[in-house]
Amino acid sequence: MQGFYSTRVTLPLPEGHRFPIEKYERLRARLAAELPALQQVPAEPASDEMLALVHSAHYIGAVSQGTLTAAAQREIGFPWSEAMVDRARRSVGATVAAVRAALSDGVAANLAGGTHHASADSGGGFCVFNDVAVAARVFQADARRRQPSAPTARVAVIDLDVHQGNGTASIFADDACVFTLSVHGDKNFPFRKVAGDLDVGLPDGTGDADYLRALDEALAQLAQRFDPQLVIYLAGADAHEGDRLGRLKLTDRGMQARDERVFDWAWRRRLPVALCMGGGYGHDLATTVQVQMHTFGVALAALRRWQNGAR
Repeated sequence: MQGFYSTRVTLPLPEGHRFPIEKYERLRARLAAELPALQQVPAEPASDEMLALVHSAHYIGAVSQGTLTAAAQREIGFPWSEAMVDRARRSVGATVAAVRAALSDGVAANLAGGTHHASADSGGGFCVFNDVAVAARVFQADARRRQPSAPTARVAVIDLDVHQGNGTASIFADDACVFTLSVHGDKNFPFRKVAGDLDVGLPDGTGDADYLRALDEALAQLAQRFDPQLVIYLAGADAHEGDRLGRLKLTDRGMQARDERVFDWAWRRRLPVALCMGGGYGHDLATTVQVQMHTFGVALAALRRWQNGAR
């Protein structure tokens, strides 16, 4: 399985910044040591042309040239730097590459990504550009180039980060060819949700059984309402009981069962899956990385199903 990464660029953050930037290098190191079947590939930066499939020219320019207002930088949560821009572009490029690899291999991943709070004209919640939205649009553009007369390619975004994907929902609000499903904490950030195609808000303290029941029902609805050709899966680690921002109570086993359900749902429909990691803010960062390791274990098992053609 191919996993694309953007950690070759260091994001300079002030001392005490609450974004756990070090989790990405920790994850890479553990994957290299424990899951060598994952081929780690450095991501190329997304071009202006790619970003413009989703984001406004004014916003792309403001990010690239460092002319974001102070308020816009506060909304994103990162101070501007050239490294921030490069890393944001490479995070998008990693998801684009994962989508393209998944189409040939069945499963591929971005070792970061899931920047679902970025909208067309602004960033937010530690998200600069929306990698999921750009990758979906690139997938559609690639398909159009191959078959100009074919209908627009269809994408299902299954977003299981604990925070609702408001940016992704706003970008695809009037697009019948992209279905946005979000299962998230109802009272958690963002406090003003943007309605997607299917939103499942869960109360604080939701545990394994109730979460998995809600997910099963959501996936059943997705199957009834939409026929995708690709799944982009945001496997946020922040629904775990050890997360300091999540407020849900999924155990290790519950998180693993969540991932298994998504990959099994996709496999039964022979849908390629591009995986993004989404959020994760454990009290102990090792806990977050362990949750993500379980996700990659499930993803590799799903890839073997593709390779073996087994049910």
